Parts: sequence; C-alpha cells; structure tokens
Amino acid sequence: MYVFFLMPAVAAIAQPAKPKEKAKPETPQKVMITPYGFVRNYLNFDSRRTMTVCGGEYNMIPYDEDWNITEVQAAVYGDEERFDRNAVPETHLLALSTRFGLKLEGPQLLGANSSGRIETDFAGFGNNNTVLRLRLAYMRLDWGGKIGQSLTIGQDWHPLSGDIMPEVLGMAAGAPFRPHSRTPQVSYTCWLPWRFGFTAAALWQYQFTSPGPDGESAAYANRALAPELFVGLNYSDERINAQLGVDYTNLDIRREIAIVDGISGLELYKHLDESHCLSFSPTLYFQYTEGKFAMKFRSTLAENLGHLTMLSGYAMVTKQSDPSFMGYKPMRSSVSYLNFAYGTRWRADLFLGYQKNLGLAEGYNIAGFALVGADNLYMKKGVDNINSIYRVAPSISFNTSAFNIGLEYECTAVTYGDLQADGTVAGNDNLRQVVNHRICALVKYNF
Repeated sequence: MYVFFLMPAVAAIAQPAKPKEKAKPETPQKVMITPYGFVRNYLNFDSRRTMTVCGGEYNMIPYDEDWNITEVQAAVYGDEERFDRNAVPETHLLALSTRFGLKLEGPQLLGANSSGRIETDFAGFGNNNTVLRLRLAYMRLDWGGKIGQSLTIGQDWHPLSGDIMPEVLGMAAGAPFRPHSRTPQVSYTCWLPWRFGFTAAALWQYQFTSPGPDGESAAYANRALAPELFVGLNYSDERINAQLGVDYTNLDIRREIAIVDGISGLELYKHLDESHCLSFSPTLYFQYTEGKFAMKFRSTLAENLGHLTMLSGYAMVTKQSDPSFMGYKPMRSSVSYLNFAYGTRWRADLFLGYQKNLGLAEGYNIAGFALVGADNLYMKKGVDNINSIYRVAPSISFNTSAFNIGLEYECTAVTYGDLQADGTVAGNDNLRQVVNHRICALVKYNF
C-alpha cells in the first residue's frame, strides 16, 4: 500500500530533468523622442539702414553715412539737395526663426546616460531666406557621481555662446557684443565636488566662418588642420555661474603676393613669410540669480573673432622695425555686455553693450597701407572704420508656458572715423556717430 503512494515520487525522480530555458535577451532600451519648438514672429522698425541677416531680423549695427554729394557740392547746389542714402527707415515682419527640434533620450553607453538633439529653423541661406537650416545636431554622454563628466560630439553652441545668453527679445541675442556661433565640435566638461570644473573643446568652422582674401569661408580654418581650441575654468552654485576661459584660433591664409622685378619689370609671386594667423581671446563670464532677479556680464579681449559674429578680423602686416617682413596678425577689440532682468510672468530686461577697437598689436602696420589702404585688412562684413560701438536695449515681456509677447527698444550707436596704419580708427576731425533706433515686437507660440 505504501508502495502505491510512493510510486508518483519515484516516477518523478526517475524522469529525466527538463533542460533549463535559455535566458531571454534583455530588451534594449528604446530611444525616447520629445518634439519641441515654437512659432515666432518679429515685427521690426529701424530708423535707418542697418547691417542685418535673416531678412532683417538679426540686427548688428547701422551703416555709416553715405552722402549723395559732398559738402562742397552742397554749398553750390544747395543743402536741400544733399542727403544720406542710408538714412532710410525700414520695417520687417517675418517668421523665419520659427523652430522645430527633437530631444533624444537613449540607453546607457559606456556607463553614461546618452542623449542628443536635432534642431532646425527657416533662417538658412537661399534666394528668399526661407531655407531650412541645421541649428543643432549632437550626441551627449553624461556620467554622474562625485565627479560629473559630459562629452558632446556634433554641432552645438560654441562654448563662448551656449546657455549663457543675455535675456533680450531680438533674434541677435546681444550680438555683436556677445560671441554667437553654433559649430561642429568635440567638447568635454568635468565638474569637481567643490563646485569648480573645467571645459575643453576642439571646434571646426561650418556655418559661421572667418573673413579673408577670398571672402568669408571655412577654408582658412580647415587648411590649418589644427582645430580652434577653447579651455575654461568654471564655477557654479545656487546663485552664481562663472567662467574664465581663452579661445585659440589658427587660420591658414596661403595668399600669394606680387613683387615687381626691378630689372625686368615682371610680376613675381611668392607666399607670405608667415601664412598663418594665430589669435588668443581671453574671456570672463559672470551670472548672478536671486529669486526673480538675474544679472549677466561678459567681457572679452577679442582677437580675430569674426567667425563668432563679432566685428573682428585680421590683417596682412609688416613690422614697423622691418618693412620687408610680411605676415598676418589679428585685430584686437575690447567687447563687453551687461544684462539685467527681473520678473517671471511680467519680465523687464535691460541690455548694455560696448565695443572698442584696439587695432593691431604694437609694432605692426597694415601692409601697403599707404598705397592700397584697407585692401589687406579682412574684417567681418568688410567694416573696417569703426572706432567704437554701444547699445542700450530695454524691453518688457509677458510670458506663459505656451505664449510670449514683448516689446523692445534698441538704440545702437557706432562711431565711425578714419582707418590708421596700425588698425585703429581715429578722428582726424572726421569722427562721426551714427545711431539706429530699432523697435522690435515679438509674438511667440510655444509647443
């Protein structure tokens, strides 16, 4: 009888063991995609013709005076016949800066959280200025822990631009007083436990390029092989965000110059003694926030930062002590801005910007200046007779999560004069200030 009850147990033991089921492979974490963007319209009024891009939305400076006749001719024909061709008001209403983007959140890679971003708008290059353009396209790896680290590869904001923009309504976001560029790069940031960190980046030119003998082009930087470099020391706490850094740029100009043979009279061509233009631009940034109040400040000793939408560049030069020497040296300028903002739903802002032209380094002159003038000076947008610039721009805005509306007044004044051999701009009784008054109305719908 006991055998009868034990038979099922014995049978179970006697049966061969079932093979273990193979472990199912883990389902890979899917990439999460979050769309975002806005529809943005600017209505701009300018009191005179200005240097702009993006159909007039991106404002830089007013153009110099352009008189139809000289003062001597006006004395003969009458003052009523004399007028400044650039003293013409203009208006624009455009939605070119309407933006669409995708935020990407992906699986862990190399022990780091992976993410990315793709962003575009309609302010690209084309006959009608409504071409879809690439703004951002990068991947990022973030490692947490006591020492936070992040690695970014792709097209992102230049380290001198980034998330530290002044709070203004205009599309130029403070340029030309603020470095402005999005560019291909490899950027690394490390944060240490005691609130300090550092940033190092290698950058290449693409959409924002340097001026030169063949016009604005990325070729000068690409031929140099070595990328643009940036290193910065960072500090951040609950109220303060600060950075002290330096930007290094290397351009390979490779221009041939003609030398007339004294015997035969033939033109002989040779490369310059130094075809590279090296520049170093130290910069200081400081931001303070407390409740509804925010203050931002940046000051840069800019050397050849034309590719960062600043009125900067470089020149083919000779040494004052050795006129036979020829090479390239950067133009220098001191550029700063100060920005105050207060409020949340209703927000008031004030932007103050100033730039002073410092010319070439001591001991250098523009090559052939007495003969060809500014032909060997390569400045952003070709403007080479600026002594100084200032801007005052107050604004008021109403903001919700889905809607923004605001009004901004922007006064930009440029002191023009006569270019000197050392790259500075002096008066010679001809310094003149040209002012543009811009009114900008913003309507923006966010999604």
